Amino acid sequence: MPGLRAAGADRPAPEVRTVGPDGEVFLLLPADSPAVRAATHAQDDELAAVLEITDVAPVSVPDRIRGRAWISGWLTCVPGVAEPGRMLLRLEPGEVSVDDLWGADHVEPEAFATASADPLACHETELLQHLAAGHGDQVRGLGTLLGGGHDDGDYEQVTPLALDRFGLRVRFTRRHGGGSPADRSFDARFEFPQPVRDIAGLRAEMHRLFESAAS
Repeated sequence: MPGLRAAGADRPAPEVRTVGPDGEVFLLLPADSPAVRAATHAQDDELAAVLEITDVAPVSVPDRIRGRAWISGWLTCVPGVAEPGRMLLRLEPGEVSVDDLWGADHVEPEAFATASADPLACHETELLQHLAAGHGDQVRGLGTLLGGGHDDGDYEQVTPLALDRFGLRVRFTRRHGGGSPADRSFDARFEFPQPVRDIAGLRAEMHRLFESAAS
């Protein structure tokens, strides 16, 4: 974003971030932040900007970064909306790219605008933390579904890493082997037979998954 490095803030973090109905990204920042000053100074000119989003696992695992996304486009001010001392900025996407646990890809702005949030997204943090703290033995037991004669003793750490309507991803860290814990880790994805639509559906699928591992 032009002008930000000179202002001494390379990556100002918005206080609030949300996506509008047409795919535009709204960012709430302090009125004196470098991003707001740059957008205000640009006025009618197009101010190119890149929003970088980092997805960090809400549980303790080797290599907690689950993915990153970049939204590049044009930044403008939306005056008269935010409370005093704040300014709402609007980022119109021109290009979107993602690099996460599923791989790297580009997303067309039209596809980004019409995408809907996963029904478990707002609950994922508490669900993963609950699984890690309250169902650690059952999560560890999922290793029996991997085949190849895996045993509980093979792993130093087994942690639920990601959860969505399609399934659960678990990170296994081998007890033996060279390198750091991250070098000894691998992910396993446990798919649900069909996408879940709510917490009740998730509870049923997790019960089925744990029963399958225990049998």
